[in-house]
Amino acid sequence: MRVLLASEPGNPERANEDFAAAAPGLLVVVDGAGAPAGIASGCSHSVSWYAHNLGGLLVGAAVDPSVSLAEALAVSIERVNALHGDACDLRHPGSPSATVALARVRADRLEYLVLSDSVLILDQADEEPTVVTDDRLAEVYRKVNDPGERPPLGTREHAADQRNRVERLAAYRNQPGGFWVASTKPEAADEALVGAVPLDDLDAVAVLSDGASRLVDRFGLMSWPDLLAVLRKEGPADLIARTREAEASDPDGARWPRGKASDDASAVYWALRG
Repeated sequence: MRVLLASEPGNPERANEDFAAAAPGLLVVVDGAGAPAGIASGCSHSVSWYAHNLGGLLVGAAVDPSVSLAEALAVSIERVNALHGDACDLRHPGSPSATVALARVRADRLEYLVLSDSVLILDQADEEPTVVTDDRLAEVYRKVNDPGERPPLGTREHAADQRNRVERLAAYRNQPGGFWVASTKPEAADEALVGAVPLDDLDAVAVLSDGASRLVDRFGLMSWPDLLAVLRKEGPADLIARTREAEASDPDGARWPRGKASDDASAVYWALRG
């Protein structure tokens, strides 16, 4: 099993809110959903604390082949809930949350689970790659976003705009007709995208946080086959370095409007052949 992994915070002065790990036959990326300053969470713990604890527990649960990936995620959410203290209000809509991408070998198949906008890519021999991501969050963003131009990154106006967007998103989070993330509701695991493919059909598989997929799905600077070629030839660290170059070329967000100038980025790549 040849696995390459890289994870890097968007801001070196802040904790990485991503978690990335690999175990024999298992790949995991958990992307903590950071909130702008001034947004209440009802919790004494950070987003980084949530993502790292969920990720570690998920690895432990998912290595058991008798447990489905959705069951492993639900159990892990319950176990993180138990780690919260009395000072945490788990009913608060702003409780720390995260997206998840998970792949596991079981017998002669690769099983996968994706919850929210993390990305899983199946590099299939002699075919276009299959990209699995949950677009319900993007659909909600289109509902709540103002059609006007976004203020420049780093300004007070941009920070206020971000707070407003996050507050409006809260009404749709983990609700029917909205979007689903890992937070305090174990039933969110039942809303994840799941599937399986024969291992013989795969050359490689990758799991990415949205900070590592943005060269394709946000910036439009490369295709999914291009991204896989970078992972195959240069590795995840090079993909993140290219992402940082693109982000640095647009410091105000004029070309690519976004919530953060640089996002935490994680990628795990498993080459089954070659």
